Amino acid sequence: MKNGPGATRAIFFIGFMGAGKTTVGAAVAKELGWGFIDLDDVITGAALRTVAEIFRDEGEAGFRERETEALRHVLDRKLCLRPTVVALGGGAFVQPQNFHLIRNAKHPTVFLDAEIQELRNRCATQAGRRPLYQDENQFRQLYDARRSAYMEADLRVDTAGKAVDEIVKEVISRLDLTDDFIE
Repeated sequence: MKNGPGATRAIFFIGFMGAGKTTVGAAVAKELGWGFIDLDDVITGAALRTVAEIFRDEGEAGFRERETEALRHVLDRKLCLRPTVVALGGGAFVQPQNFHLIRNAKHPTVFLDAEIQELRNRCATQAGRRPLYQDENQFRQLYDARRSAYMEADLRVDTAGKAVDEIVKEVISRLDLTDDFIE
């Protein structure tokens, strides 16, 4: 996955709602001594509104435009500062322009996956903060529609029934980051 010690300078976590992108991404960053960015935080920080408010006011298309702009900002300005783990929103990687931006940057992508019912259960307590969390059938259809894009990731990790520290160790091991420098 890398071309020598210290070669990996960024990791992008992708996956559906409830997959653990932010939780696992932050834990991987902490373990490696790297920076951590949640792309949704970049978007909401620039907009001074929540994701739900952006969806309400600008629709999904407006949110996706902001998402691509935030991704460009992270790729152009943030990743050069220090090695960084980036957690993407559930729909970011499936947008063709974002997919190409990430692929062209040549940073590894990690798809965190779990069974649909487990993902739904994880999201249940945050339904109001998740604009695309709807009834179970719509949730399943959205997951099914996105899964083929997620499968384009460099690495797929099943998170079902695993503790965060177990997932962190698996990601670091499978990306061969055990010998990377710690800042």
